[in-house]
Amino acid sequence: VQLQASGGGLVQPGGSLRLSCATSGFSLDHFAVGWFRQAPGKEREGVSCISSSDGSTYYTDSVKGRFTISRDRAQRTVYLQMNSLKFEDTAVYYCATDFVLPCGSDYLARVNAMDYWGKGTQVTVSS
Repeated sequence: VQLQASGGGLVQPGGSLRLSCATSGFSLDHFAVGWFRQAPGKEREGVSCISSSDGSTYYTDSVKGRFTISRDRAQRTVYLQMNSLKFEDTAVYYCATDFVLPCGSDYLARVNAMDYWGKGTQVTVSS
């Protein structure tokens, strides 16, 4: 099982970025995938996840209305479209999967117990 996040970069406040999570070794039809982030000096937190069964999504409150998670099952890739970026969105973003829980609040809370993690990608929001 492998996950690889990419697409991070430097963006001004109010700008947009799209992160990609390339996956292998498991099926997006069977397991949910989540995005997590860790800001400097802070604990890692769950951002969003997308379910395996119907592609339903879940977001932490701070990104609702600004971030959109999606997937391309043929490309085995999960995306995180980030709009209206704020200074406080600066963090290393990771994608991860858990083979037990469905997507939801418990999934995003499982920060320290996800089964597989990809390497992170840095997102810096700065003027």
